[in-house]
Amino acid sequence: MTEVTDLIPHRPPFLFVDRIVSRGDGELVAQRTWRADEDFYRGHYPGAPITPGVLLCESVFQAGALLLANEMSEGGTKPGVPLLARVSDVRFRSPVYPGDTITIHVKRTESVGGFVMMRGSMTCGDRRILSVDFAVAWREPAGGGPAA
Repeated sequence: MTEVTDLIPHRPPFLFVDRIVSRGDGELVAQRTWRADEDFYRGHYPGAPITPGVLLCESVFQAGALLLANEMSEGGTKPGVPLLARVSDVRFRSPVYPGDTITIHVKRTESVGGFVMMRGSMTCGDRRILSVDFAVAWREPAGGGPAA
């Protein structure tokens, strides 16, 4: 996990990528095992836990941030954080349950004006879980103080 936390600012309990499996030119593959003791399962849904779709999407977005951070570290570190700029065409195909290990694929599709467009997908074994298109910008956060 240190390879992941060395690249992006996300930390538990809001880190949804366990490891990088591979990386290539404009692509990255990562994995995450959803653990039964994660707190959100207590309420989603009691007695029949399913991983929330928004957290599945977040794991794809974090893999996208890993792709960007990895590319930047190869070209010299640039301070900042990944900021999600757009999400489109999300398609959920199968649920994810506690104990499932998912594989996340992200690919850069184009870069325009400081934004990187990506396509992400998730599988669990042979099951297709989701696909999503999204855009990320790498920015220094403004403000920085805690919310009141």
